[in-house]
Amino acid sequence: MTDINLFVAFTAGGLSFLSPCVLPLIPSYLSFVSGMSLQEIREGGSGGARVMGNALAFVCGFSLAFVALGASASFLGSLLIAYQDVVRWLGGLFILLVGLYLTGLFKVVALDRYAQFNLRSKPAGYLGSVLVGLTFAVAWIPCVGPILGAILTLAGTTSEIQRGVVLLSAYAAGLALPFLLSALAMNQFFRVSRAIGSWLPAIHVAAGLLLVAVGILLLTDTMTALNAYALRFTPIWLVERL
Repeated sequence: MTDINLFVAFTAGGLSFLSPCVLPLIPSYLSFVSGMSLQEIREGGSGGARVMGNALAFVCGFSLAFVALGASASFLGSLLIAYQDVVRWLGGLFILLVGLYLTGLFKVVALDRYAQFNLRSKPAGYLGSVLVGLTFAVAWIPCVGPILGAILTLAGTTSEIQRGVVLLSAYAAGLALPFLLSALAMNQFFRVSRAIGSWLPAIHVAAGLLLVAVGILLLTDTMTALNAYALRFTPIWLVERL
């Protein structure tokens, strides 16, 4: 796996956190998985460890779902290795179109909705939070689908399953980090979310432009050359672990 792909995947995860099916509902998710009221979460105290523990379990749940999707995408790519150039070209075209969609150039009504699960209660314990994370990952897919689909397509252009796993792990990490920071400091989350509210349209456009650039790099087959160039500036110890 190369630095550029990992950077794109991690950034895409962070941008997915800002989607309408994730950012506004963070307090509700944390309250549900921890079994605590929003007021108790904001007050912190002895309940902080409970909130963080369940938040970590929730993150593990949705990360497992996304990583499984990444492995599947790379496995499919390995089956089509004889048509690698076709897969790369179609993948680049799809990512380019997703990028243009995110910039607001055109709309797809179905992608502005997301599945909703009316869970009355959570299975007990941290395992229950993991299961809820898996469930909500499925609910998020239609909403974060454009960005997630682009990263899965990028994973599908590889022929090694472990690369898809690493790529979607980076995506999940980008989504998980701000989630865990929110669990750690809910009061600050409210302040930050209000502050960036007016910037969300611009952030979505930036996400679209990033994917447009990735799509063009794939279509022109310059992603490999760019990754090779980036590796020249990557520490040896990090290259050996990627």
